[in-house]
Amino acid sequence: MTRSNGQFFEVTPRSLLEIAELTAASLPGSTPSDLVFSGVATLDRAGPTELSFLDNPAYRAALQTTRAGACFVSATDAHLVPTGTVALVVGHPYAAFAKAAMALYPEAAFPSPVFGRLGIFPGATVHAEARLESGVSLDPGVVIGPGVEIGEGTTIGANTVIGPFVRIGRNCHIAANVTIIHSLIGNDVILHSGVCLGQDGFGFAMGREGHSKVPQIGRVIIQDKVELGAQVTVDRGGVRDTIVGEGSKIDNMVHIAHNVVIGRHCVIAAQTGIAGSTEVGDFCVIGGQVGLNGHIKIGRGTQIAGGSSVISDLAPGSKVAGYPAKPIKQWFRDVAVLGRLGQTSRGGKSGSNMSDIKNRTESEDE
Repeated sequence: MTRSNGQFFEVTPRSLLEIAELTAASLPGSTPSDLVFSGVATLDRAGPTELSFLDNPAYRAALQTTRAGACFVSATDAHLVPTGTVALVVGHPYAAFAKAAMALYPEAAFPSPVFGRLGIFPGATVHAEARLESGVSLDPGVVIGPGVEIGEGTTIGANTVIGPFVRIGRNCHIAANVTIIHSLIGNDVILHSGVCLGQDGFGFAMGREGHSKVPQIGRVIIQDKVELGAQVTVDRGGVRDTIVGEGSKIDNMVHIAHNVVIGRHCVIAAQTGIAGSTEVGDFCVIGGQVGLNGHIKIGRGTQIAGGSSVISDLAPGSKVAGYPAKPIKQWFRDVAVLGRLGQTSRGGKSGSNMSDIKNRTESEDE
């Protein structure tokens, strides 16, 4: 591995043939076999020893002038690759680029312990009744409580606290300043800095004389290959478990309330809040700053646009937007109508009326 001055991540140089084999990319017949790549960069900044990619047609002009040593492109864009750049033809350029970048920067995808993989650092505190498999790495200030179980190859960053009887699987990467209590965590899980798991759910029995706290006796279950961004909070269940399903990826500063169930392979963007006892089906995509009401069900494969507020159940495969959320075509139509009403009220085009607006909007939707 090598590291250039000012770079935080070490790079493992890879040959062109290694990259092509890893990504199943097609190569031109006259490709030099001795090309070696030591980095990745955008089309406009890449040099002869760097890889790039084209996934968005808006950057085709940049592709035509790139100086990258090689570029992942689809078959339809291969003719745009300039002389001097090797066209790596694949079905999904961005996915192929991700594989190649992972091979070049194997440590960049995980929170790295501040002091590296040095085993149990002298400044860590491990309770005598905790059980750690081989290859566990603990940074200074880590606190491991009684009855904790941690699997082989897991790394835990500085000042993270693991509460009593928590179980953490193998090959997990937990960053600094994470707090985990009342939780069971699977294998290959990534938790970024500031994640809090297992704290009280927001449960109170409200009354005229005050609000009585309801004990939260459930757990948090984080299944295999989940990734939680910085400052994500997942409350433990009240009377059942809060669950984040296998392979789901959750962005920074997302709040998941008690009893929520997130399905498998969901993607949830930053600043989303999910209220208690809501269920989100598999393969859902939720944009940033979305609010989900409590006790509702979001069907499998649903897509929710950023900034939306969902107040009722959504059928599988729904595509919604707005406040409150509605089918996305209807939302676009409503926005268009409101815009034209605004123009009319400000003395816009004469003769406009509600019938004209309705007819034009329906025509555009078709």
